[in-house]
Amino acid sequence: MSELNATSAALLGLLHEGPMTGGELVAAARERFGVFFSVTRSQVYRELPVLAEEGLLKLGRQGPRSSQQYVITPVGRRAFRSWLNADVGQDSVRSPLVLRLAHSGSLTSRQRRKLVEGARPMAVARLDAAKAAAKAADGDPYAKAAADFAVGHSRALVKMVDSIPLG
Repeated sequence: MSELNATSAALLGLLHEGPMTGGELVAAARERFGVFFSVTRSQVYRELPVLAEEGLLKLGRQGPRSSQQYVITPVGRRAFRSWLNADVGQDSVRSPLVLRLAHSGSLTSRQRRKLVEGARPMAVARLDAAKAAAKAADGDPYAKAAADFAVGHSRALVKMVDSIPLG
């Protein structure tokens, strides 16, 4: 078995809750940790067959429209626990917005203004969602810490967008 990457670990962690299809995993990932760890649909559908081939997942029930459930195996549970206990290594947060802003010198001033004005409602909505998640995670100190990070990150995003001059 190869070393788990963070996306594979995210999927295995979600599958501890029970069998899920690829689409359900994408939705659960967005809901549970989308603010601080993005998982795309293409990443999920690329990882699932690899995890199944390595024996970390097995196929579950076939659902509507040929959707396929995946179930974590005992080997998958051990691999996930091993990943949790490994050295953390370098940490990073991926932000397509920040990347766009870093390269916005290639845009016209009107395009930059549109980018910033469009980013604010998204950032505020993300902050509201993060605050709700933090409130819901009150009983688990580890989930609360992750949710509080999401709130802080979202606040920083709103503050960054608000600090950019539009003129």
